[in-house]
Amino acid sequence: MVKYTIEELRALMDKTNNIRNMSVIAHVDHGKSTLTDSLVAAAGIIATESAGDMRLTDTRQDEQDRCITIKSTGISLAYEMDEAELDAKKVVRDGTTYLINCIDSPGHVDFSSEVTAALRITDGALVVVDCVEGVCVQTETVLRQALGERIKPVLTVNKLDRCFLELMLAGEEAYTNFNRVIENANVIIATYADDKMGDNQVYPEKGTVCFSAGLHGWAFTLTVFAKMYGKKFGVAEAKMMEKLWGDNFFDPATKKWTKKQTASKTCKRGFVQFVYDPIKAVIEKAMNEEFDTLWKMLDKLNVSLKSDEKELRGKPLMKRIMQNWLPAHVALLEMMVYHLPSPRVAQGYRFDNLYEGPEDDQYATAIKNCDQDGPLMLYVSKMIPAQDKGRFYAFGRVFAGKVSTGLKVRIMGPNYVPGQKKDLYVKNIQRTVLCMGRRQDAVESVPCGNTVAMVGLDTYIVKNATLTGEKDVDAHPIKAMKFSVSPVVRVAVEPKVASDLPKLVEGLKRLSKSDPMVICSIEETGEHIIAGAGELHLEICLKDLQEDFMGGAPIRVSEPVVSFRETVSETSSRTVMSKSPNKHNRIYLQAVPMEEGLPEAVDEGLVTPRDDPKARGRFLAEKFEWDKDLSKKIWCFGPETTGPNMFIDMCKGVQYLNEIKDSCVAAMQWATKEGPLCDENMRGVKFEVHDVVLHTDAIHRGGGQIIPTCRRAIFAAFLTARPRMMEPVFLVEIQSPENALSGIYSVLNMKRGQVFEEMQRPGTPMYNIKAYLPVLESFGFTNTLRAATSGQAFPQCVFDHWEIMEADPLTVDSMTYKIIMDARKRKGLKIELPVLSEYEDKL
Repeated sequence: MVKYTIEELRALMDKTNNIRNMSVIAHVDHGKSTLTDSLVAAAGIIATESAGDMRLTDTRQDEQDRCITIKSTGISLAYEMDEAELDAKKVVRDGTTYLINCIDSPGHVDFSSEVTAALRITDGALVVVDCVEGVCVQTETVLRQALGERIKPVLTVNKLDRCFLELMLAGEEAYTNFNRVIENANVIIATYADDKMGDNQVYPEKGTVCFSAGLHGWAFTLTVFAKMYGKKFGVAEAKMMEKLWGDNFFDPATKKWTKKQTASKTCKRGFVQFVYDPIKAVIEKAMNEEFDTLWKMLDKLNVSLKSDEKELRGKPLMKRIMQNWLPAHVALLEMMVYHLPSPRVAQGYRFDNLYEGPEDDQYATAIKNCDQDGPLMLYVSKMIPAQDKGRFYAFGRVFAGKVSTGLKVRIMGPNYVPGQKKDLYVKNIQRTVLCMGRRQDAVESVPCGNTVAMVGLDTYIVKNATLTGEKDVDAHPIKAMKFSVSPVVRVAVEPKVASDLPKLVEGLKRLSKSDPMVICSIEETGEHIIAGAGELHLEICLKDLQEDFMGGAPIRVSEPVVSFRETVSETSSRTVMSKSPNKHNRIYLQAVPMEEGLPEAVDEGLVTPRDDPKARGRFLAEKFEWDKDLSKKIWCFGPETTGPNMFIDMCKGVQYLNEIKDSCVAAMQWATKEGPLCDENMRGVKFEVHDVVLHTDAIHRGGGQIIPTCRRAIFAAFLTARPRMMEPVFLVEIQSPENALSGIYSVLNMKRGQVFEEMQRPGTPMYNIKAYLPVLESFGFTNTLRAATSGQAFPQCVFDHWEIMEADPLTVDSMTYKIIMDARKRKGLKIELPVLSEYEDKL
């Protein structure tokens, strides 16, 4: 039975202090969707009995079949909180009903773009960690993303039932286990912390850590026990909480607390004695069917079971008892309401991270104050496929103002430049709806601080956009999202039946809308290319393309192709010169490899073309020992004006130089996008212009003369600087028991992988192995690994960095030479090495 109607939810939306927007983030299979179920059950949307097995937020059929989350799903829930407690905690509020917009996100690395999209539109994150496996690779990735977006984390240590039923841990062991998990999480939080947010670390004694068993639907924070014992011993709740964690030991014989373990046998750690052992006792009695003692214990705990529930046996009985005694939603809601910020608080410190324009204009102020009456500012972070095939809901968050049905809005795409018409549409919103997991409910309007889905904008938005009111011409867009992975695996698709080509083109358009990450493009050879983050990601994309967006028309898929980068390994052997077609202009260039770490700094946005030249000069001088004045001479970055290559002016006293700047920049973009070796992007190269000889008459040095000349000079400089190929490398984290290690090592050796860390998890027989694996070798890696270890090893691959391949591409029969020839053949270029004399001219 649903406890709240849509009208009541709509009324709650106006109370910004009573809204919490949170996303659930974690490593794969640590129990996000299962935990979300107990929240959904508490709001009365599904029955409590089925919570944990239903996974309501896994809306697609393939999500249910594979038991993984693929798309992030939003759901809005309302809860009634206890008034006396809210007053005791001094929470700023309007009434006692709270609206929680919860987004369940996927854990697979391949779908981490979905996590980024979910984080952008929420203010708090529930980080779920498995108490046995601890903090894993993906936990760290999602936490880093969350802190980068200035999102406040709270932690839950999940799968507690494994401690009692599988591992049978003693209290002290369990405590050290939990403590280690929490410490590891805090290390990550402290590493990536943002000064504007203050201290975000999580502590059990402050109530920001929860212990849960999602599958059985029970959870607790230390407050639950502190209340219970506080009444019994007559101690203040806050004081009791401090005693229940950390080095506090209690001896029932002497009834004294100590900071150290004393010699007496009855002296035990507070957490073990008052929290862990009672739970352990209840679970063991229920599983061993010792009913007399069990019913007595339950009476003391004020847990009442119905007579038919007392007939249950084994796990179902234990599940019912625990759900009644420590219901999961109580603990989770307590963390969310008391420790996660309301939109009003959160936007106060997030606004300068969100808004691109000046920090004092009316739009920034409206976002900062979360002002309903201010101008509309709304960010669409992803598109959700609707029931009817091929249509999409635009899903996003209102940061300021109010969005309503039939409103006319300006849609600013990711390439919009303020003051220009590029990537800008003015359109009406047909309907605004609320996302409720599997269904959508229409509402008249949605005020700021809430998540919303809109109908009728899907033809104008690809992936993401900023919406403002029709009159707000001077508004700047909200910053684009940074993804932690990049699409490095590509396949070419073609229809099996030629007449299905229009269907394919249409399908690709829809596919690129439906996923925040995937890139669909058409090569010059006419191939349709889909680029994704990994094998699993591509597999899901192709399945969607064929079944949903093309109506089941069959397609042919090529072998996966990896994108490479071209780079240089030393300074050009000489300054190369190139003449223009009319022989009146000459350009002298040299190519130099960038300092180590500089391309990464450009990728992460630490060095960008939009920086203040002085600040950029200081940064480059400190970090990379550049000359301070040199950074003012950077003409451009490339490709796409933001890539990790630079064009630098080193000329002394040349006439007309600034007139050819635009032409050189255009040539640089073109050359770095399609390098001379095999038309791939360049990376980590600085091109220095040493001298330019130009014709005095402006008509003889137009773009048509300069652009091809400059491009040829760039290629010539590149080829004289010992060119190399770079390949993308995955960081693989493998979890496996000891006996499977030999199998893992042999597979990694076969695939050119290199292990750089092997660690046994304290207290478990499991090993954590970290290795670098070239993306080129990663196809079918999972299957080979499972075969070699009889399914005991679990790999997780994340794109990590670009690695220079040592083999010289210009010597025939080297490995890189083969790669280049394959690529040239695939792209329909001449199947031979580029010749220097094509690009360089003699005086």
